[in-house]
Formats: sequence, C-alpha cells, structure tokens
Amino acid sequence: MMRPLLMIPCALLGLTVGCGPGDFTPDPGIQTDDAESVDLDNLRIGISGTVDLLPEARRLLEARGLPLPSLDGAPLTAAEPLRLAVNDANATFGTAPAAADGAFTVSDVAVREMHLSLAVGLASAGFVPAHTIVYDSAFTGARPRTDIIGARVWALPEAFHDALSVAVGEGTLRGHTDNRAATLRDAGFVLGRVVDASGQPVAGATVAPDREDLAGRVYYPTADLDGVNQVGTGPEGLFVYIHSGADAEAFRLSVTSLEGYVPRNVGVAPGWGLVLTVHPGLYPPL
Repeated sequence: MMRPLLMIPCALLGLTVGCGPGDFTPDPGIQTDDAESVDLDNLRIGISGTVDLLPEARRLLEARGLPLPSLDGAPLTAAEPLRLAVNDANATFGTAPAAADGAFTVSDVAVREMHLSLAVGLASAGFVPAHTIVYDSAFTGARPRTDIIGARVWALPEAFHDALSVAVGEGTLRGHTDNRAATLRDAGFVLGRVVDASGQPVAGATVAPDREDLAGRVYYPTADLDGVNQVGTGPEGLFVYIHSGADAEAFRLSVTSLEGYVPRNVGVAPGWGLVLTVHPGLYPPL
C-alpha cells in the first residue's frame, strides 16, 4: 500500500510544474535571465542552515531552572514528511552533524525523492523526534531547483514536550486517540507558529485542516503552558495539531482567520512531531 501512494502523479500531489526533466519554472526570488532548464530526475541539492532550541522551549526551561540539552554534534536528517509518515524505508535523503554553533549542511539530497516537502530533524538524547519543514511545494507547485540555504530548524527538548502534553491534558489526548496515547509524541503531532510578514508571532489566529474529519484537533497553548484553548493563538502564535495515534495522514493546514497565508502540506504519524512556521506570502521572514 505504501509504494502506490508514493507513485501518485505529480499533478495529484500539487506539483503542477517541474515534473519532467524539460520543464522549468524557477523558484521565487531567483533571477531568471539566461536561466537553463533543470533535469529534476538527476538534480542533487544541499540544505544548510542552523538548528536551535525552539524559542518557547528555551524560555520554558530557563524559567523552570532546567538544563538546556546540547545540540553540538546532534545528528540531523533530511527527509520527506509524507514518506516518513508512511514508514517508507527510503524517506531519509541525507544526514549531517550539527556544529557547536548549530550550523549544518546536508549534501547530495536527490530532488526526485521529494513529493510534497522537505524537512530536517533530529532524534537525539534529550529531544523528542521532530522534523522542521524547510521547503514546501505549496508555494511553488514544484520541487526545489537550487540549494536551500538559511534554513531554520527547531529542536524540541523532551521537557518542553512533556509540559506541552500536560497543557493539552491526558484526557484530551486519549479522547483524540481512542485511548492509544497519553502524550503528544505517542499520538503524533504538528507544532506550528503563526507569524506576520516581519516574523513576529500573531495572536488571535485560527488554523484548521482541510478535511472535515480532522476538525477539532487543533489547540492553542497559553504563553506559560498552563493550558490550551480552541479559540485562537496566544501571544507566541503557537498551535498544536493532535494526531490519532494510528495510521499516518497527510493533509493541509490553513490559517482561516487571516488573508495571504498559503495552505501548508503536513504529514503526521505516531512517534514524532512536525514543526512549521506559517507566514504570509511566498517568502519566509528574514
């Protein structure tokens, strides 16, 4: 069942351009003068950037006097969230260690292996397995044609995950998972932040999946993680989507209360989380 899902034609995956080696639509912001077509079947790119503790996680740990887990040397993995969600053995495209300052570069990522998005994540002592989306075909309708630089990857300390699970509540988690999971990790989750064009968190935003059967699974944590609501984002712009703890699912999340936000592709499954920043327009804030 796994392989047919991954062989769906590009048009059905939303990749309306760039599916063949002769097609060429440049990524946003790229100078197109004298541009040449790119053979996506053989293109390999690099993903470079920095990994750091999620800012809200850092503040929580510092406020509670808890140690900050080290990222120095932590193994980072580039992968396709959709393929991770269905436990595809070929979901991982490359690995690299984080430097002392958080810098990383994953080389030789085969573009043809990406279907909807690229993400970078880590599974290391002191952290919950989580991947951050660094490229989403929702913006371009195509796979990347250039190296991805300046990527920001967020690591989720276990202590933060545990506090967020408590804020959501065991009863809520068990209710959404038919009693299969009492933590976000066991359920599977999406943790997102809604920001404005300058990168500042947006309070009062609402987010929803594009499937009615998934409605009611989005919650908005309070700033101090003493609870959640389903009214709108708090001052940090955070939201969390709770998965069922069962089969993997892929869908889109949209900001429903504001204009200018592109619906985002997500894949989710038990055992790990997906992290994304939702911003207006095609370009992430600097």
